[in-house]
Amino acid sequence: MIEHIRNNLVEARSALDAFLQDEHNLETVADAARLLVNSFRQSGKAFSCGNGGSMCDAMHFAEEFTGRFRRNRPAVAAIAISDPTHMSCVANDFGYDQVFARYVDAHGRRDDVLLAISTSGKSPSILLAAQAARERGIRVIGLTGKPGSPLQDLCDVCICCPGGAYADRTQELHIKVIHILIELVERELFPENYASQ
Repeated sequence: MIEHIRNNLVEARSALDAFLQDEHNLETVADAARLLVNSFRQSGKAFSCGNGGSMCDAMHFAEEFTGRFRRNRPAVAAIAISDPTHMSCVANDFGYDQVFARYVDAHGRRDDVLLAISTSGKSPSILLAAQAARERGIRVIGLTGKPGSPLQDLCDVCICCPGGAYADRTQELHIKVIHILIELVERELFPENYASQ
């Protein structure tokens, strides 16, 4: 059992090291943070969506903005597309693939940003959400695990986090990227929170 624990931690460290060593990855995270900052400065909102564990990440992304990340500051407009009444209605009437796209159609406006999370980069519901966002002039940040995925083609910025053979390593990198994005946004919008750092 201890050996499995050790192997998991070594594998996770290797995935993080590989991501860190590629300068392009760091640049895409910075570019995504700039999109978010520009949106918030123009009174835009950040929407986020994903399926399964990626929905949990989408919800975590949003609540860190509307609540608090590290220190108190004004709430920031971020919404995870996760309302069960909306999702069950749309899934029943239009099919599950439309659950995120319909929400973007209803609530998205120019100057908003969509964080579209898909470890495979090919989930139909995420691709349709990204397409809906682009049609409305909404910028799209993709968070995926497969280079050259269909999602990448629909994004203004695509952060690709290959984690290995399974999605769990990718999801572990995703949450690190999400926390970094939130910190970068806070450093720009609320520099007083980081004045001593």
